[in-house]
Amino acid sequence: HVQLVESGGDSVLAGGSLRLSCSISDDTDDAYSSLGRFRLAPGKDREGLAAIDTEDGRTKYADSVKGRFTVSVDDGDKTLYLQMADLQVEDTAKYICAADPWSTIDSGLTTSFQNFLAEGQGTQVTVS
Repeated sequence: HVQLVESGGDSVLAGGSLRLSCSISDDTDDAYSSLGRFRLAPGKDREGLAAIDTEDGRTKYADSVKGRFTVSVDDGDKTLYLQMADLQVEDTAKYICAADPWSTIDSGLTTSFQNFLAEGQGTQVTVS
């Protein structure tokens, strides 16, 4: 099975930065090559933020975070990163990573990764 373990959430002031990590362990025969991040905030819809295809390096972002958030992956330690800059109060949410061996990152972002097989436990980001 695949396991996603998250870290990096914190409380920051508006304008600050954070880097979220998602460590991926996988003992299946499938390559979980499509990775992404979404967030959940009280009273708001699930929002897909960013995705990366580890096979070709292609990335994709939601308009709400484009230019502020950067998604990357370290294949060596199998970790997905989300670098977040210029954080605002409206970025306050629980951030969750997701992974899938077959879905495209385009479909993932469109569905806010509801079609992805695996999800992490989430990490809280609070901006004040």
